[in-house]
Amino acid sequence: MAKEYVGDLYDKIVGEAGGFTNLLSKIPGLSGYMEKGRRREADQLLRETLASSLEASRLRLSGIHRELSRDIILAMDYAEELGRADSRLMGLIGKIKDAPVGYAGFFDAVKVKEDDLARIYAFDESMLNHVDEIDASIDALMNAVRDNGDINATLRRLNTALQLANEDFAARDSVIKGVQ
Repeated sequence: MAKEYVGDLYDKIVGEAGGFTNLLSKIPGLSGYMEKGRRREADQLLRETLASSLEASRLRLSGIHRELSRDIILAMDYAEELGRADSRLMGLIGKIKDAPVGYAGFFDAVKVKEDDLARIYAFDESMLNHVDEIDASIDALMNAVRDNGDINATLRRLNTALQLANEDFAARDSVIKGVQ
């Protein structure tokens, strides 16, 4: 599903090109630049989608925290782990929102090599998968809280998912900045 979504975003942006854009694409050298511009738009749209999904996840996590707060003992037992999960989630959202886009324009300080774009798209796919895993972990945590299940295990699963997502996004950023 993630791979199809990344391709759909790009196809949507390419499909919205009008007659004027088609005319401009016939100018030598400009079509490649415009193609890169559309990739840039797709990357921006993808990052906005990821951030929006993660912000919704964070709201759900806040709801779980409120639910646990009804029992002072539970609230104290899990406050640190919930705080860690919230901090990781908030940090990931900030990184995604503030990250440079997958293709840098002509005058941008950060230049992304054409061959690195495929690697960036692979990272973007993995980020979509991470968002799904984070959501599943939050669902499992919500169920554990409601059903008096294993809250510790579900919190560990959530924190692991968040840690892996943060690490993958940092690796993506390294490719964009050419650090690798």
